[in-house]
Amino acid sequence: LAGGEPQHAQRRSMSKMAGTAVYLKMENCQPSGSFKIRGVGHLCQQVGAPSLCLEPLCGNAGMAAAYVARKMGLPATVVVPSSTPALVVRRLQEQGAAVKVAGKVWDDANAEALRLAETEQLTFVPPFDHPLLWEGHASVVAEAAAALGPGARPGAVLLSVGGGGLLCGVVRGLKDAGWADVPVIAMETVGADCFNAAIKAGELVTLDDITRLVQL
Repeated sequence: LAGGEPQHAQRRSMSKMAGTAVYLKMENCQPSGSFKIRGVGHLCQQVGAPSLCLEPLCGNAGMAAAYVARKMGLPATVVVPSSTPALVVRRLQEQGAAVKVAGKVWDDANAEALRLAETEQLTFVPPFDHPLLWEGHASVVAEAAAALGPGARPGAVLLSVGGGGLLCGVVRGLKDAGWADVPVIAMETVGADCFNAAIKAGELVTLDDITRLVQL
């Protein structure tokens, strides 16, 4: 699951601290730098024309869409809020995407992306909220199952949660692998813990504010 000496060293260190075998799925080694390429790539292949992508603050979904569009020979427009780091904008442009800045926060960019999709008849590629994204992300578990081999199964899966796309994909992948009873430990950033808030409320909720944000 983790290739290369640095990754193996990290895995050994984490296994020692945890007192059990820890396996790492190094999605940072994907061409676009994250797991997002799995779902975005799958969605783009299914719809055939990734002409528009909404981009969250971290840059990963937009980077995946820009990479996939370039590989498929199709145009991509990435809508970002003004809070997006200049480095992310430059990297998107280097992949050949047109970058449109709209508003200050994610919701502003989302509204503009939806407007463009409707008025210019473009394909809308969301960053996390779509069944085809989850279907693509499920391949993470399929690969893990193949790497672990017949009869092996994880004691738990630990992952981070932002928009929830990876979580949905992993849950689907676990069911497909016959591991539906494997516990999933979902980690969120304090101050941006919308999933935790929704679980406590028993329904979808909107945070009053995001008080902590990690930018790459």
